Amino acid sequence: MTMPSDISDTSDEALAVQLQCLRQMTPHERLRRACAWSGQVRRMAFDAIRRRHPEFSEGDVRLRFIELTYGKPLADEVRDWQREYGHE
Repeated sequence: MTMPSDISDTSDEALAVQLQCLRQMTPHERLRRACAWSGQVRRMAFDAIRRRHPEFSEGDVRLRFIELTYGKPLADEVRDWQREYGHE
């Protein structure tokens, strides 16, 4: 179960080691690791949005993340909800 090297910067040998480490983890450990990775990727995305748009407030950053991740219709619904309930 390796990824083609043209879409990954991880060597086949390193990927094999990573997969072996994952296989040795308990389900609980794998879930904890997945949650940690997810949080790290989310923080990296937020940081990238802040770098690209230093003028954005934290609320703007969150809305842009929602838009990029889940689509403009959902981001627009969140904006509307925030306006309606005074959470801007």
